Amino acid sequence: MFRLTATTVKDAMQSSAPRSDIVVQGWVRTRRDSKTFSFLELNDGSSLRSLQVIAKDSLPNYGEVQKITTGASIAVHGDLVASPGKGQRWELVADRIDIVGRAEDSYPLQKKGHTPEFLREIAHLRPRSNLFGCVFRVRSRLAFAIHTFFQERGFVYVHTPIITASDCEGAGELFRVTAIDPASPPRRADGSIDYTKDFFARCTYLTVSGQLEAEAFACALSKVYTFGPTFRAENSNTSRHASEFWMIEPEMAFCDLQGNMDLAEELVKYLIRDVRENCAEDMELFAKFVDRELLARLDFVLDRQFQRVTYTEAVELLEKSGQKFEFPIGSGLNLQSEHERWLTEKHFKSPVTIFNYPKQIKPFYMRLNDDGKTVTAMDLLVPGIGEIVGGSQREERLEVLEQNMRRHKMNPAEYKWYLDLRRYGSVPHSGFGLGFERMLMFVTGVSNIRDVIPFARTPGSAEF
Repeated sequence: MFRLTATTVKDAMQSSAPRSDIVVQGWVRTRRDSKTFSFLELNDGSSLRSLQVIAKDSLPNYGEVQKITTGASIAVHGDLVASPGKGQRWELVADRIDIVGRAEDSYPLQKKGHTPEFLREIAHLRPRSNLFGCVFRVRSRLAFAIHTFFQERGFVYVHTPIITASDCEGAGELFRVTAIDPASPPRRADGSIDYTKDFFARCTYLTVSGQLEAEAFACALSKVYTFGPTFRAENSNTSRHASEFWMIEPEMAFCDLQGNMDLAEELVKYLIRDVRENCAEDMELFAKFVDRELLARLDFVLDRQFQRVTYTEAVELLEKSGQKFEFPIGSGLNLQSEHERWLTEKHFKSPVTIFNYPKQIKPFYMRLNDDGKTVTAMDLLVPGIGEIVGGSQREERLEVLEQNMRRHKMNPAEYKWYLDLRRYGSVPHSGFGLGFERMLMFVTGVSNIRDVIPFARTPGSAEF
């Protein structure tokens, strides 16, 4: 009765000629009745557009068809014919309609506008809406494009661990992984919890980055990338932060900061170009209902070279701008989104890569420059969102890396395996991280990270 080889709505809508005896399966968006037939709008998620189904009163179960409500699932057998209706090329004249699953009257996605806030409350149903169907089709395509980009360039895909004992960023905002009974934990003599009795015999956490492990593989396979979930236990409730999100992290041996910036800029442009070419219908919806300036902003990034400036130069430009910012500007301070957007949108009028940041505001693994004050860090900034990529050349010198660790109050002994990479055939190497959801927000114009993740995990919220 049901088959994966059924014709999708997308394929039916793109047909070059009429087709007889096809099967289309999906969910009913609307039904309206005439004297001798009914119109059903059928959508299966393959396309933004729905396929119009003509159900004649000669159908054996026509009485049941007239009871079909929005949200019900059906399978339709029939002929695809030219449609006389305006704005649609094809329609499906049904020979048979099987009602697969009825929808109760309480179905919340009726034919009217729904706010993103409301749809977050029904995250299990929101993919059936036009907006979120588009978002998650683009998410799928973007993931495919990321793999294509790296595979075409000879990178090896590495699965780095989700459970780790290393805090890559040193920020301390980690989710602990433990099998210890909180009601009766084993304790040391001083009363502290004895994590040597835990499942992994040490403190372990959900990873904040696969970078350190990717470095190990880059020092064997030369060019690798990770693409997987990462976690932050940061109690942040902004529209840009989530507790669980996906990261793309390439790592390249024999690569300096310049090569790193080249690849990052190339990747961002490649991904924009791919969704512009392969998700045109979905992108049109975003441009119409989400952000009218979206397509112009994406083309703006495609058409212009990234400008490159040092952190020091960027701070000087901001200080001389005469612009009033909410957050302070000054050497040694992190740049905020408002600063980054001023640089891209107001000053350079192009995407910008900032490099060579003060060492005190960057993690331990970044290579120290010859000035002893800055590290080979880089951030890629785009209009409308600010930072979209962050990376660096890694410190390949054993003694300097050990000094960096001590300066960050880290115990080098706990990172012996990582330091071994500098003992045995160390090479200059670089890499960066691209937040997948941040990139999705940029290419869709969707302003809240909760709306580009299927089931968002944020402070106080782990529903669904």
